[in-house]
Order: sequence, then structure tokens, then C-alpha cells
Amino acid sequence: MLKVVIAGVSGRMGHALLDGVFSDNGLQLHAALDRAGSPMLGRDAGEQFGKVTGVKITSDVAPALQGADVLVDFTRPEASMQYLQACQQANVKLVIGTTGFSEAEKSAITAAARHVGIVFAPNMSVGVTLLINLVEQAARVLNEGYDIEVVEMHHRHKVDAPSGTALRLGEAAAKGIDKALKDCAVYAREGVTGEREAGTIGFATMRGGDVVGDHTVVLAGVGERVELTHKASSRATFAQGALRAAKFLADKPSGLFDMRDVLGFAKN
Repeated sequence: MLKVVIAGVSGRMGHALLDGVFSDNGLQLHAALDRAGSPMLGRDAGEQFGKVTGVKITSDVAPALQGADVLVDFTRPEASMQYLQACQQANVKLVIGTTGFSEAEKSAITAAARHVGIVFAPNMSVGVTLLINLVEQAARVLNEGYDIEVVEMHHRHKVDAPSGTALRLGEAAAKGIDKALKDCAVYAREGVTGEREAGTIGFATMRGGDVVGDHTVVLAGVGERVELTHKASSRATFAQGALRAAKFLADKPSGLFDMRDVLGFAKN
């Protein structure tokens, strides 16, 4: 039985993760974390599901990690960095689905993975993981004469843009055309921008309503256009992927992995 700690249990993803743990006989909720000051603190983690688990929601990280196997984190970068440090100290593995990290924070995650097993991915969906592979292949085949654009839409509450998934798709496309995304990304267009520069990868971001997550990569050539799209209608798909990642880490004492590792996809 894998003992799981869920961070951010009062959030939308936290709710989906709790539901996923309660539905899986191979997982046990070991602890439930939320931010200091949350009105959920002290309440039973199963209350919103009509369950009595005996696991009280807490903001005290160190005691929550004692005896745990893995922490699953879909919160904010500043909270994730605190969880990262605590998990290193407690020798607890991590599944990190948080987005919006700085390069320095990503480097900290990479360094921590030398000591504990970590699955770090901006999107835990099986479908998105497949899309990432398809985008890289498509960009490689359509390297000459095609322009690449990444279009994404999320709910009005999302705080980072472009989304972590959009950036990951951009990285896959850049790899397909033998470039680094930082050297070819275009994140904003306004006014008289001039003609589109060949070899660049453009991003368009939309925010509104309760959209869970839509991503499309467009490869536009002369006379034809290829569009690769993934649309998420429920956060359950991300939760199930994250819990699958938690199980993947069971025999990984250390190392940095992504969802392609979890799903056994070959990396080019």
C-alpha cells in the first residue's frame, strides 16, 4: 500500500487527487496539506466526500511527511519549493504538477532529484504526454516551410501564462526543428510587428470561464495546415496521471522523471 500525501487539498486539483486516492485500493491517504490560514484546517480530509478517514487537514509539513512514501503537489511555485526541501529532509518522493517555476526553481528540483525520486511534468495527462511526442515528430518532419504556433486556453483563475503545458509543447516543437525554445519563442505580438520570422515558435494565450485546459499546436505551410489538439474536460485525467506517477516512483530511490518515463514512451 503506497502512502500518499496530497498538498493543496482545498483546491480544484487537490479535490480531484483526494477522489483518486479514495478510489484506488493500492493507495492510502497518509496526510492532507493545505496553506496556513485555510478554513479547511483541522477538518477530516474525507469530509467533502462523505467519508471519515481520520486524516485531519494540516499546514504542518514535517509531521505530515513522517512515514509517507510520496507527496503529490499541484500548488504554487513558492509552496512547492517548501515541499521540495521538506521532502528531501524526510526522504519522501515527489510528484510535481505545479507550473510557473523560474529557471532557478527548476534547477533546485533537478538538484533535489539526486537525493529523492521526482516526477516533474507540467501536465500529467496521458493524452498530453502523447501529444508532446506527436508534436516533436511533426515538427521534425515539417521542418522546412512550416510555421509553428502554440495556442492554449484555461480557466479565468489560472495565474501563469503561457501554461506550463504550452511551454512544454513549444520545447517539443523546438527540439523537432533542432533549436532551443529560448532562442525562437515569440510570446507577444502587438502593433506593427512586421512579417513572421521563419523558424520562430509563436504562443497565444486565452483565459476565461471554467476551461480545464485546451492546447493546440498548429504547423502551417503553404496550402495546408496540420493541427494537433488536446482538450481536457475534467481534472480527473490529471489526477489519475499523477497517481500513476506516484506508483511509478515506488521503486525509484532517486532520479528526475517526466510522464514519458511513467508511460514508457521512448525519448529521442
